Amino acid sequence: QVQLVESGGGLVQAGGSLRLSCAASGTIFSINVMGWYRQAPGKQRELVAAITYIGYTNYADSVKGRFTISRDNAKNTVYLQMNRLQPEDTAVYYCNTRQSGYVYWGQGIQVTVSS
Repeated sequence: QVQLVESGGGLVQAGGSLRLSCAASGTIFSINVMGWYRQAPGKQRELVAAITYIGYTNYADSVKGRFTISRDNAKNTVYLQMNRLQPEDTAVYYCNTRQSGYVYWGQGIQVTVSS
């Protein structure tokens, strides 16, 4: 079992920044990809960014150039630095990973961007 705990969300004005963190704990032996998803009210959950163990990254087009994903493998932690936030970035953000065929999600953290 892997537990994911997110932190760092909150309320910010448009143009501001937030940094999300997600710490993985439990029985960890082969986590490769860690990622962030988000779900806005009335919309489907979508991938925001993902990163492999060796640092390859993938971003949604809507966040390229504004968000940066990174990870600290020694701490089993993934980060999402969000700059130039816009009201359309308002959503619940979820940390995600998978191991041995199982998919794990964090509890979600609210990010609200006011205009």
